[in-house]
Amino acid sequence: MRIDGLLFDKDGTLFDFGATWNAWAADMIRAQAGGDAALAAAIAREMDYDLDRGTFLPHSIIIAGTNRDAAEAVARALPGADVAALEVQLMRAASEAPLVPAVPLAPYLDDLAGRGLRLGVMTNDTEYAARAHLDNAGVVEKFDFIAGFDSGFGAKPSPKPLLAFADRMQLDPARVAMVGDSTHDLVAGRAAGMQTIAVLTGMATAEDLAPHADVVFDHIGLISDWVAAL
Repeated sequence: MRIDGLLFDKDGTLFDFGATWNAWAADMIRAQAGGDAALAAAIAREMDYDLDRGTFLPHSIIIAGTNRDAAEAVARALPGADVAALEVQLMRAASEAPLVPAVPLAPYLDDLAGRGLRLGVMTNDTEYAARAHLDNAGVVEKFDFIAGFDSGFGAKPSPKPLLAFADRMQLDPARVAMVGDSTHDLVAGRAAGMQTIAVLTGMATAEDLAPHADVVFDHIGLISDWVAAL
């Protein structure tokens, strides 16, 4: 079936998750711990992050969760912490993370738009951070729709934010593809009645994602030929 719109997840999809967030998380954990090695280890445990290997564990809620989930995880290791204040602190810190694009984004997105596709981003990060990251990458204006978990549509795996994109763009959900690196993305896509594309630039494996995806690609760059073939 023809595709009229592509809705992308952000982290692990437009941007390589490991290359961006694994190193950032290690620095953030140590900063929150203030040099206390035991406290750093406690924060890492709550986040399901392996400090020795410098990587999130595959089951970490941080990978596909919201900024609130991250703040609550860190707060569990910091008795008396103000979760709301910590959430704002993490949002601002994350907005300045040096993201690594999965492919050169500007020409890639221009090519897709040139094919007549409407383009959107739906992330379980905040909309503030999403816009900051896309702006830093020089591509924020290339998207017709940008939403975070706090944009008023809900968070994945709910289909509601995905359907909001289809509604705003006046597209049939069946002719939209949700592109993501986690089961949250793909489950939401299926529930919205959309086609689902999995990419392997996150922390999940092909075996994890294939049961929920119509197709699995190594990275988003391979979607162009797939769309053309349709």
